[in-house]
Amino acid sequence: MRTDATHSAIEATYRIEAPRLIAGLTRIVRDVGLAEDLAQDALLIALRQWPETGVPDRPGAWLMTTARRRALDYFRRNKMAARKLDILAYDIETDNEAPDPDKRLDDDIGDDLLSLIYTACHPALSPESRAALTLRLVGGLTTEEIARAFLVPEPTIAQRIVRAKRTLAEAGLPFEVPRGADRLERLASVLGVIYLIFNEGYAATAGADWLRRELCEQALRLGRILAGLSPREPEVHGLVALMEIQASRLAARLGPDGEPVLLLDQDRRRWDQLLIRRGLVALATAQALGGHEGFYALQAAIAACHARAHRAADTDWPAIAALYASLERVAPSPVVALNRAVAVAMAEGPAAGLALVDALADEPALQHYHLLPSVRGDLLQKLGRLPEARAEFTRAAAMTRNTREKSLLEGRAAACR
Repeated sequence: MRTDATHSAIEATYRIEAPRLIAGLTRIVRDVGLAEDLAQDALLIALRQWPETGVPDRPGAWLMTTARRRALDYFRRNKMAARKLDILAYDIETDNEAPDPDKRLDDDIGDDLLSLIYTACHPALSPESRAALTLRLVGGLTTEEIARAFLVPEPTIAQRIVRAKRTLAEAGLPFEVPRGADRLERLASVLGVIYLIFNEGYAATAGADWLRRELCEQALRLGRILAGLSPREPEVHGLVALMEIQASRLAARLGPDGEPVLLLDQDRRRWDQLLIRRGLVALATAQALGGHEGFYALQAAIAACHARAHRAADTDWPAIAALYASLERVAPSPVVALNRAVAVAMAEGPAAGLALVDALADEPALQHYHLLPSVRGDLLQKLGRLPEARAEFTRAAAMTRNTREKSLLEGRAAACR
């Protein structure tokens, strides 16, 4: 095999195997930073040896064995506890090829990959650090790729990852999946991180692009992994359902020149029917597990109402308004209330929606939220109050940091003259 072809195969293999490799090593060394270093050491050895010997039949097992031996060398050099050294030596001597990581998926409490996800999303870290660390360790993205996806300087992302690893190491947090009530609390953090990643891709907060598909794809991949590892958690399936259905619209959300296309204006023939079917199955799973009133399952049910409508005019807006009312009871927030106002406007008319929007005018959380004046401008335009609508669209355009969205809002303001 040619060297360059071998290197490509090694890099592809490493990207696939890295999350489980790092997870298995973290279980042994109890330090995600050291585990990642050991995994990369194994990769460097593979880059030296595999061009001559060929790619092994079980490359993941080869990398794990090599990384374990590097861990053993590390502890010997650093004179770590003899018991830790004995455990590592026993693992290597009794299992030269290392166990198939797939076999560890039988017990989700003890699974290394699931433990890694919970560790990377630990509440001790800031949301930004959790997202960066999760994409690095579980998503397999490089620091450069994460920085590019979030439109943040690469040194900033690198510092977040380094600080996150240091925080976890210094806190001495156990590498495990929490149990009982603690598990449910931590699960909320895990799901929140994945949803944060997806939302940043689906509607970019800043930059020249309306969306960043690679972030949506990574979040969806993480969600699917989590659903496979936690099959009895309804909210996991609810989040996967929500992301599958929303991701089905990605191609239709952009015009020929990359400009935003709003939901009601999209060509629904461009929606990905496979993703919609997957999303509906995931939603049915969440509901069968008793998750009808879950935060993500309710949002997925709303997305499903849109997905089932072949035309915008066929949308069941009363059902969507009712679902938003349920969501507001489960997880009250000004943003949910604003979304319910939009649904009520579509079901009962713009005047009814505007009354609800105006009731949110003094909400502190919405004072710098560009969608508040954007929604108000849309409703005023439909009521024929064009000067007021123009002022609202102009105000919304000044608030957003996304170039594409700014152009859209300025265009809507100009149309109100």
